[in-house]
Amino acid sequence: MSKPLLIIGNKNYSSWSLRPWLALTVGGVDFDEKMVPLFEDDWAERKAELPSGTVPVLEHDGNVIWETLAILEYAAETWPDARLWPSDKAARARARAVSNEMHANFTAVRGNMPMNIRASHPGRGRGLTTDAQAAVKRDIRRIEQVWTECRETYGADGDFLFGAFSIADAMFAPVVSRFTTYAVELNPTCQAYMDAVQALPAMIEWSDAGRAETWVIAEDEVDTIEGKPKD
Repeated sequence: MSKPLLIIGNKNYSSWSLRPWLALTVGGVDFDEKMVPLFEDDWAERKAELPSGTVPVLEHDGNVIWETLAILEYAAETWPDARLWPSDKAARARARAVSNEMHANFTAVRGNMPMNIRASHPGRGRGLTTDAQAAVKRDIRRIEQVWTECRETYGADGDFLFGAFSIADAMFAPVVSRFTTYAVELNPTCQAYMDAVQALPAMIEWSDAGRAETWVIAEDEVDTIEGKPKD
């Protein structure tokens, strides 16, 4: 079996890249990584080389897999020793459900709180209109509900949503980063969960690398989104 290659975007901003990178790293899968800086001068040329024009992409044994959940499912099947899904059937079904919910939903949080590891914007990213603010609030409350229910129902054997680290945690890791950047207040169960994710050595490694980057993507800066000058 050949060594997989994971093609990712900037670590400071690329939430979709973080997810498979984190899962593979925590799962102990040995892989190479290649970064394609997003929206740089040569982005059009680099984008044309990617199957869907987006990152992440996994290349392994002649297979090319794009789209984050597809990569994570492939990883779970290819490296079963990584134990990326819960072993219990009911827990595994719930983990898949919340992972897909994260994949498809929470657009208000994602749009108003772009992942930006090196930034700190307490209280911002909540939307500029009444409707946007209400949508962000609904997303936050639903995420809090998901995390609380998973921790209380399935998390007794560890610090993560289903006890041990799983794909569900990889899917929500960028939300943990966002909630840290924008200082979102959550209940104690959820705050403890966030602390556990942020304490993962792999998460620390990714975050340190993101903070060291110098690229700036204007549309992922909250000052651009909110139309305010930078401090």
